[in-house]
Amino acid sequence: MELTLRTLAMPADTNAAGDIFGGWVMSQMDLAAAIRANERCNGRTVTIAANEIVFKQPVKVGDTLCVYTAVDQVGRTSMVIRIEVWARRAYTALREKVTEARFTMVAVDAEGKPRAVDTPAV
Repeated sequence: MELTLRTLAMPADTNAAGDIFGGWVMSQMDLAAAIRANERCNGRTVTIAANEIVFKQPVKVGDTLCVYTAVDQVGRTSMVIRIEVWARRAYTALREKVTEARFTMVAVDAEGKPRAVDTPAV
């Protein structure tokens, strides 16, 4: 797993209970999956599935969200990116795994049509 994205959870990202929205966390995961997939195929990718998302712990305002990724599988046009999200709790050194998932990404060409992962983008 490689650290792919780090960001700070802010008050604007909370729900009515004061916790960070799960949707905000998912969007950070999607960004990290895209970064890893785009690097792997040297071009643009799109998300086609977010699978097995498990929320283990809440994320709080002030936590630093650390998103780690790994390429688990590569097919002809798609790849599966494994994601782990860890929170470094605000003002402490405590780190907790908060979320994990597998995102399926598809390599696409300039017209948005699927292309082979190992073919350079034009």
